[in-house]
Amino acid sequence: MSALRFAVIGINHDHIYGQVNVMLRAGAEFVAFHAIEDDLASEFSARFPQAARVADRAKILEDPSIALILSAAIPADRAEIAIEAMRHGKDVMLDKPGMTTFEQLAAVRAVQAETGRILSILYSEHFETASTVKAGQLVQAGAIGEVIHTTGLGPHRLRKPHRPGWFFERARYGGILTDIASHQCEQFLFFTGSLEVEVLSATVANRTNGDTPGLQDYGDIHLCTPKATGYIRVDWFTPDGLSTWGDGRLFIVGTEGTIELRKYLDIAGRPGADHLFLTDRNGMQHIDCSGVELPYGRQLVADIRDRTETAMGQEHCFKAMELALKAQRAAEARG
Repeated sequence: MSALRFAVIGINHDHIYGQVNVMLRAGAEFVAFHAIEDDLASEFSARFPQAARVADRAKILEDPSIALILSAAIPADRAEIAIEAMRHGKDVMLDKPGMTTFEQLAAVRAVQAETGRILSILYSEHFETASTVKAGQLVQAGAIGEVIHTTGLGPHRLRKPHRPGWFFERARYGGILTDIASHQCEQFLFFTGSLEVEVLSATVANRTNGDTPGLQDYGDIHLCTPKATGYIRVDWFTPDGLSTWGDGRLFIVGTEGTIELRKYLDIAGRPGADHLFLTDRNGMQHIDCSGVELPYGRQLVADIRDRTETAMGQEHCFKAMELALKAQRAAEARG
């Protein structure tokens, strides 16, 4: 069987490098990309010389040999790219956020249902983070009983002088909860196993960046399902002294134990990333998850071939974005 062929439209966020590598690790063939920004395209081509740069994205969309389109375009532009790709018979993998408005979400839902194509969003803080994958395996195996609460923390380093203009425009990036917190919304759905979720409260703020009023540098969300609650905090306040872009953490409380993830580093001193701490009736243990397989890419290739939903359920994918958009709306309604 020949390798699945894929292409890229839109490379505005560096997450596109991770998206491409996910598919390359799964054995797919990267054949072409479209980007209007010469500076971004130059760096991208140097990293992936096997992919031809195409001036007109229609050439990619109309190529019947290309099965999958990846995009990390400016967030507000991703839904349009996905819709166009699905209507050309392509499956799609977007960077998060996949949509920045309820209107975009409704349109993408409608076209996905109409065409039967796969619309996947690579929530990298889950699917490309080995400790999160391992936590999912432990929870599904019953290691901590029934999940009753999660706390997801997503701090990021701002690196303000290096950000493009669209990064500071609320309409283009979607707001901090739509953007960053969609990661934690997806994980809350996953670990609680529920799609019936209510936003109890949400806030956003610009605390210290008055020169860029469109930027929201802090946000939080309080969620509940019939059987669980969740808290999410995201911000752009990672201090320069931290050795990575953010000390991302996830706390999972179950009826029979707890799990804590230190996803990107352990400030207590253990080297490397992907640290998992499990506490149950038998005691406490630290689990190094660095060797855990990341199955998303190979599962997506299989889903494209078999028309299944093993990498991510389609409704789960949409529900995570719907939840983030609802929280964003609620937070902004508070003023």
